[in-house]
Amino acid sequence: MSKASVGAMSSFLFLAVGPGGARRFGVRAAPSRPALAETLRRERLLLMRALRLPGQVRQRSTLSLADQIVLNEQLAQLVSRGVPLVEALAVVAETVSAGLRPRVSRLRELVASGLSFSQACQRVGGFDPVTVAVYRAAERSGDLAGAGRQLAETARRGAAVAGKALTLAIYPAVVIVIAVGVGLVLIVGVMPTIGSQLEETGAKPPLLTAFLTGLGRWIQGNVLAVAAVAAACLVAAIAARGAVLGWLGVLMRRAPLLRAVVLAQELARFFGVMAAMTRSGVTLGEALATGNQAINHPTLRAEMDRLRQRLVEGGALRELIEQVASLPIATRKLLIAAERTGDLESAFVTLAGDMAAEVDRRSARLVALLQPLTVVVMFLIIGTILLAVLIPILTLSQNIGT
Repeated sequence: MSKASVGAMSSFLFLAVGPGGARRFGVRAAPSRPALAETLRRERLLLMRALRLPGQVRQRSTLSLADQIVLNEQLAQLVSRGVPLVEALAVVAETVSAGLRPRVSRLRELVASGLSFSQACQRVGGFDPVTVAVYRAAERSGDLAGAGRQLAETARRGAAVAGKALTLAIYPAVVIVIAVGVGLVLIVGVMPTIGSQLEETGAKPPLLTAFLTGLGRWIQGNVLAVAAVAAACLVAAIAARGAVLGWLGVLMRRAPLLRAVVLAQELARFFGVMAAMTRSGVTLGEALATGNQAINHPTLRAEMDRLRQRLVEGGALRELIEQVASLPIATRKLLIAAERTGDLESAFVTLAGDMAAEVDRRSARLVALLQPLTVVVMFLIIGTILLAVLIPILTLSQNIGT
C-alpha cells in the first residue's frame, strides 16, 4: 500500500460530472486524488479536476453526533452478526452519508493493512477521545459490537440534549432579531418622515421622537458606513467565536434560570460517557480520565479531577463522592449505593437517562418562561418606537381639533 493511502486525510476542491452531464462542485476529504476519484465513481460521478486544499483547511473536524449514531449503529449490527470488521466497514461505507463515506473507506483501508480499529479511528481523525478509548477497551474484551451500541446510544442521548440547548438559544434569539429588524425599519423608514411633518407644522417633537428621528436620518446618510461596521462586527464575532462562546458559557452557568439546565446537560453527557466506558470494561480510574474531558463546567470538572486523583492515590470512592458538591445529593447517594453493590455501570446508565429527562423537564419550563419574557422584550423595542411615532401624531391631531 502506498504512502498516500496511509497518510492523513486531506480536503480537495473538486469538479465532477454526473451521468446527465450536470456539473458538481464541492469539497471532499480523501487520502489522495485517486481515492477521491474512486469515491466519486461510486456515486456515479466522474472527477474532472481536483485541487488539494492547504493544510490549515483540511478536514479534521470531529464527526457530528448524527454521523456517530449512524456509524456506530450499523457497525454494531454487522459485527454482532458475525460479519468480519473489514467487510462490515465496506458495507457501512456504502450506506452512510456522502460526507462520512471517505472516512469510513479510509478506516477500512487501515484495518485491512493491519491496524486495530481504535488505531485506525485515531489515524483517520474526527473521532473524539471517548470513542477511541471505548473501542480500544472493546478490542481487549472482544465486544466491539456492544461498544458500538453503547456509543450510538450515548451519541443519541447527546444529540437530544444538544437539541434542547439549541432550542433554548434559538427561540429568544429569533424573536429579538425580528424585533430589532422591525425597529430598524421603523426608525429608518418612518421616523424621518414623522420628523419632517413636525418641522413643517412648526411643532416641537418630544425628546424621544427627536432622538429617533435624528438617528434615522443619520443611518440614511451613512448606510455604507453602518453596513461596514455591522459586517466588521459580524466578522469579529466569527473570528473570536471561541471567546464569545466562552463568555456565553460563563453567563449561562451563572444565570439563575439557566445554570440548572447547564449542569443537567453536563451531567447527562458525563454519565453517558462513563456508561460507555465502563460497559467496555475500562477501569474506573481510566474511565474518569476520559469522561472528565467531556465536562465543560469548570467547578464540576475540577471536583471530578480531584476525585480521580484521590481515587488513584487509594481513596475510597464512597467518601470521595460525598465531596463533589456540584453533584445533586440524590445522585451522590445513588452512586454510593451502586459502589457498595459493585454495579456502577447500571448506575451510570440510569443517571445518564435521568439527567437527559431532567434536561427535558427544565428546558420545557424555561421555554415556557422565555415566551412571555421575549414578548416583553419585543414590546419594549417596538413599543418604544411606536410611542415615538404616535405621541406627535396625537399631539398634532389635538392641535388641529382646537
